[in-house]
Amino acid sequence: CGSKGCSPTTHNAVKNLFLSMSRPPASILDRPVGRGGARGSSATEGYVSLSAFAYLYSELVQYHQSRVASISELERRLESAGYGVGLKVLELLAYRARESKRETRLMNILQFVSSSVWKALFGKAADSLERSIDHADEFMIVDYEPVTSTYVSVPADLGQLSADAYVSGIIAGVLEGAGFTARVTAHSVRVEEGEYAKAPSTPGLPARKDKAVFLVKFSREVLARDAALER
Repeated sequence: CGSKGCSPTTHNAVKNLFLSMSRPPASILDRPVGRGGARGSSATEGYVSLSAFAYLYSELVQYHQSRVASISELERRLESAGYGVGLKVLELLAYRARESKRETRLMNILQFVSSSVWKALFGKAADSLERSIDHADEFMIVDYEPVTSTYVSVPADLGQLSADAYVSGIIAGVLEGAGFTARVTAHSVRVEEGEYAKAPSTPGLPARKDKAVFLVKFSREVLARDAALER
Protein backbone atom coordinates (compact mmCIF):
# COMPACT_ATOMS: atom_id res chain seq x y z
CA CYS A 1 0.00 0.00 0.00
CA GLY A 2 1.17 3.48 -0.81
CA SER A 3 0.61 6.82 0.81
CA LYS A 4 -2.88 7.05 -0.70
CA GLY A 5 -4.01 3.80 0.83
CA CYS A 6 -4.29 0.25 -0.41
CA SER A 7 -5.59 -0.98 -3.74
CA PRO A 8 -9.15 -2.31 -4.17
CA THR A 9 -7.73 -5.85 -3.93
CA THR A 10 -7.60 -5.29 -0.17
CA HIS A 11 -11.42 -5.55 -0.17
CA ASN A 12 -11.17 -9.09 -1.58
CA ALA A 13 -8.38 -10.00 0.83
CA VAL A 14 -10.47 -8.99 3.86
CA LYS A 15 -13.52 -10.79 2.43
CA ASN A 16 -11.50 -13.97 1.82
CA LEU A 17 -10.15 -13.90 5.38
CA PHE A 18 -13.67 -13.65 6.77
CA LEU A 19 -14.96 -16.46 4.56
CA SER A 20 -11.99 -18.70 5.31
CA MET A 21 -12.98 -18.54 8.99
CA SER A 22 -16.01 -20.68 8.17
CA ARG A 23 -14.72 -22.74 5.22
CA PRO A 24 -13.79 -26.36 6.08
CA PRO A 25 -10.15 -26.89 4.93
CA ALA A 26 -9.87 -29.48 2.16
CA SER A 27 -6.18 -30.23 2.76
CA ILE A 28 -3.32 -29.04 4.92
CA LEU A 29 -2.30 -26.65 2.13
CA ASP A 30 -5.72 -24.97 2.24
CA ARG A 31 -5.85 -24.48 6.00
CA PRO A 32 -5.58 -20.88 7.24
CA VAL A 33 -2.90 -19.80 9.68
CA GLY A 34 -3.88 -20.60 13.28
CA ARG A 35 -4.07 -18.14 16.16
CA GLY A 36 -1.37 -19.95 18.05
CA GLY A 37 -0.78 -23.13 20.02
CA ALA A 38 0.84 -26.38 19.01
CA ARG A 39 1.00 -27.37 15.38
CA GLY A 40 -1.94 -29.57 14.42
CA SER A 41 -3.85 -28.56 17.55
CA SER A 42 -7.60 -28.95 17.00
CA ALA A 43 -8.18 -25.77 19.01
CA THR A 44 -6.60 -23.64 16.27
CA GLU A 45 -7.88 -25.41 13.16
CA GLY A 46 -10.07 -23.28 10.92
CA TYR A 47 -8.97 -19.99 12.46
CA VAL A 48 -7.46 -17.06 10.61
CA SER A 49 -4.59 -15.22 12.26
CA LEU A 50 -6.10 -12.28 14.16
CA SER A 51 -3.03 -10.14 13.50
CA ALA A 52 -3.29 -10.82 9.75
CA PHE A 53 -6.94 -9.83 9.70
CA ALA A 54 -6.31 -6.75 11.87
CA TYR A 55 -3.59 -5.57 9.46
CA LEU A 56 -5.76 -6.02 6.37
CA TYR A 57 -8.78 -4.45 8.03
CA SER A 58 -6.78 -1.40 9.10
CA GLU A 59 -5.66 -0.96 5.49
CA LEU A 60 -9.28 -1.23 4.35
CA VAL A 61 -10.35 1.47 6.82
CA GLN A 62 -7.48 3.76 5.79
CA TYR A 63 -8.24 3.21 2.11
CA HIS A 64 -11.81 4.44 2.53
CA GLN A 65 -10.89 7.13 5.05
CA SER A 66 -8.71 8.87 2.47
CA ARG A 67 -11.62 9.01 0.02
CA VAL A 68 -14.49 10.35 2.13
CA ALA A 69 -15.44 13.72 3.59
CA SER A 70 -17.48 12.61 6.61
CA ILE A 71 -17.68 9.91 9.28
CA SER A 72 -21.12 8.75 8.10
CA GLU A 73 -19.81 8.24 4.57
CA LEU A 74 -16.87 6.22 5.90
CA GLU A 75 -19.23 4.00 7.88
CA ARG A 76 -21.45 3.51 4.81
CA ARG A 77 -18.44 2.40 2.81
CA LEU A 78 -17.42 -0.11 5.49
CA GLU A 79 -21.00 -1.39 5.64
CA SER A 80 -21.03 -1.79 1.87
CA ALA A 81 -17.75 -3.74 1.99
CA GLY A 82 -19.20 -6.13 4.59
CA TYR A 83 -22.53 -6.57 2.80
CA GLY A 84 -21.09 -8.89 0.17
CA VAL A 85 -19.47 -11.00 2.88
CA GLY A 86 -22.87 -11.43 4.53
CA LEU A 87 -24.42 -12.74 1.32
CA LYS A 88 -21.58 -15.23 0.86
CA VAL A 89 -21.67 -16.38 4.49
CA LEU A 90 -25.41 -17.07 4.24
CA GLU A 91 -24.87 -19.06 1.05
CA LEU A 92 -21.99 -21.00 2.60
CA LEU A 93 -23.81 -21.88 5.83
CA ALA A 94 -26.93 -22.92 3.91
CA TYR A 95 -24.82 -25.18 1.70
CA ARG A 96 -23.03 -26.74 4.65
CA ALA A 97 -26.30 -27.36 6.50
CA ARG A 98 -27.65 -29.32 3.52
CA GLU A 99 -31.18 -28.26 4.38
CA SER A 100 -33.89 -27.23 1.93
CA LYS A 101 -35.83 -25.12 4.44
CA ARG A 102 -35.19 -21.46 5.17
CA GLU A 103 -36.05 -19.22 8.08
CA THR A 104 -39.33 -17.34 7.72
CA ARG A 105 -39.78 -15.95 11.23
CA LEU A 106 -38.10 -12.78 12.44
CA MET A 107 -36.79 -14.08 15.76
CA ASN A 108 -35.48 -17.27 14.16
CA ILE A 109 -33.35 -15.38 11.64
CA LEU A 110 -31.99 -13.11 14.37
CA GLN A 111 -31.03 -16.13 16.48
CA PHE A 112 -29.40 -17.63 13.39
CA VAL A 113 -27.32 -14.47 12.93
CA SER A 114 -26.34 -14.10 16.58
CA SER A 115 -25.43 -17.78 16.96
CA SER A 116 -24.63 -19.66 13.74
CA VAL A 117 -23.22 -16.73 11.76
CA TRP A 118 -21.28 -15.36 14.74
CA LYS A 119 -19.79 -18.78 15.52
CA ALA A 120 -18.81 -19.33 11.90
CA LEU A 121 -17.03 -15.99 11.67
CA PHE A 122 -15.76 -15.31 15.19
CA GLY A 123 -15.67 -18.72 16.87
CA LYS A 124 -18.32 -17.79 19.45
CA ALA A 125 -21.93 -16.68 19.66
CA ALA A 126 -22.81 -13.03 20.17
CA ASP A 127 -23.03 -12.07 23.83
CA SER A 128 -26.71 -11.17 23.72
CA LEU A 129 -29.73 -10.58 21.51
CA GLU A 130 -32.16 -7.98 22.82
CA ARG A 131 -35.40 -6.40 21.70
CA SER A 132 -35.96 -2.67 22.02
CA ILE A 133 -38.45 -1.68 24.70
CA ASP A 134 -39.47 1.51 22.91
CA HIS A 135 -39.58 0.34 19.28
CA ALA A 136 -41.07 -2.98 18.18
CA ASP A 137 -39.12 -2.98 14.91
CA GLU A 138 -35.68 -2.65 16.55
CA PHE A 139 -33.41 -5.39 17.89
CA MET A 140 -29.86 -5.29 19.24
CA ILE A 141 -27.04 -7.80 18.86
CA VAL A 142 -24.33 -7.17 21.48
CA ASP A 143 -20.68 -8.21 21.26
CA TYR A 144 -18.30 -7.23 24.07
CA GLU A 145 -15.18 -8.14 22.06
CA PRO A 146 -15.81 -7.34 18.38
CA VAL A 147 -12.86 -8.47 16.28
CA THR A 148 -13.04 -5.51 13.89
CA SER A 149 -12.22 -2.96 16.59
CA THR A 150 -9.85 -5.04 18.72
CA TYR A 151 -6.76 -3.20 17.46
CA VAL A 152 -8.42 0.02 16.35
CA SER A 153 -7.85 3.32 18.10
CA VAL A 154 -10.24 5.98 16.83
CA PRO A 155 -8.58 9.44 16.68
CA ALA A 156 -10.21 12.42 18.34
CA ASP A 157 -11.38 13.96 15.06
CA LEU A 158 -13.26 10.74 14.26
CA GLY A 159 -14.64 10.24 17.74
CA GLN A 160 -18.10 9.14 16.59
CA LEU A 161 -16.77 6.53 14.14
CA SER A 162 -17.72 2.91 14.77
CA ALA A 163 -14.98 0.69 13.38
CA ASP A 164 -17.45 -2.21 13.59
CA ALA A 165 -19.55 -0.86 10.72
CA TYR A 166 -18.06 -3.62 8.56
CA VAL A 167 -19.83 -6.22 10.73
CA SER A 168 -23.13 -4.36 10.51
CA GLY A 169 -22.78 -4.68 6.73
CA ILE A 170 -22.30 -8.43 7.13
CA ILE A 171 -25.46 -8.66 9.24
CA ALA A 172 -27.41 -6.65 6.66
CA GLY A 173 -26.15 -8.94 3.89
CA VAL A 174 -27.25 -12.08 5.72
CA LEU A 175 -30.68 -10.63 6.51
CA GLU A 176 -31.24 -9.28 3.01
CA GLY A 177 -30.17 -12.57 1.45
CA ALA A 178 -32.64 -14.40 3.67
CA GLY A 179 -35.48 -12.06 2.69
CA PHE A 180 -35.49 -9.81 5.78
CA THR A 181 -34.90 -6.23 4.69
CA ALA A 182 -33.39 -4.20 7.52
CA ARG A 183 -31.19 -1.22 8.28
CA VAL A 184 -28.26 -2.27 10.45
CA THR A 185 -25.95 0.19 12.19
CA ALA A 186 -23.03 -0.30 14.58
CA HIS A 187 -22.66 1.68 17.81
CA SER A 188 -19.94 1.78 20.46
CA VAL A 189 -21.51 1.84 23.93
CA ARG A 190 -19.67 2.27 27.21
CA VAL A 191 -19.57 -0.89 29.35
CA GLU A 192 -20.94 -0.17 32.80
CA GLU A 193 -19.04 -1.25 35.87
CA GLY A 194 -19.69 -4.92 36.67
CA GLU A 195 -21.58 -5.48 33.42
CA TYR A 196 -18.97 -7.78 31.85
CA ALA A 197 -16.52 -9.59 34.10
CA LYS A 198 -14.83 -12.00 31.68
CA ALA A 199 -11.11 -11.64 30.99
CA PRO A 200 -10.17 -10.53 27.45
CA SER A 201 -10.06 -13.50 25.06
CA THR A 202 -6.89 -12.10 23.45
CA PRO A 203 -3.97 -12.44 25.92
CA GLY A 204 -2.10 -9.24 26.72
CA LEU A 205 -4.94 -6.86 25.90
CA PRO A 206 -6.60 -4.75 28.61
CA ALA A 207 -10.31 -5.09 29.29
CA ARG A 208 -12.38 -3.16 26.77
CA LYS A 209 -14.28 -0.08 27.90
CA ASP A 210 -16.78 -0.21 25.03
CA LYS A 211 -19.02 -2.88 23.58
CA ALA A 212 -20.39 -3.10 20.07
CA VAL A 213 -24.17 -2.84 19.72
CA PHE A 214 -25.55 -3.67 16.30
CA LEU A 215 -28.96 -2.06 15.94
CA VAL A 216 -31.24 -3.92 13.51
CA LYS A 217 -34.30 -2.00 12.32
CA PHE A 218 -36.62 -4.09 10.12
CA SER A 219 -38.77 -2.72 7.33
CA ARG A 220 -42.55 -2.46 7.69
CA GLU A 221 -43.03 -5.22 5.12
CA VAL A 222 -40.97 -7.67 7.19
CA LEU A 223 -42.90 -6.83 10.36
CA ALA A 224 -46.26 -7.20 8.59
CA ARG A 225 -45.24 -10.57 7.15
CA ASP A 226 -44.07 -11.83 10.54
CA ALA A 227 -47.32 -10.68 12.17
CA ALA A 228 -49.33 -12.51 9.50
CA LEU A 229 -47.37 -15.73 10.10
CA GLU A 230 -48.08 -15.47 13.83
CA ARG A 231 -51.83 -15.58 13.34
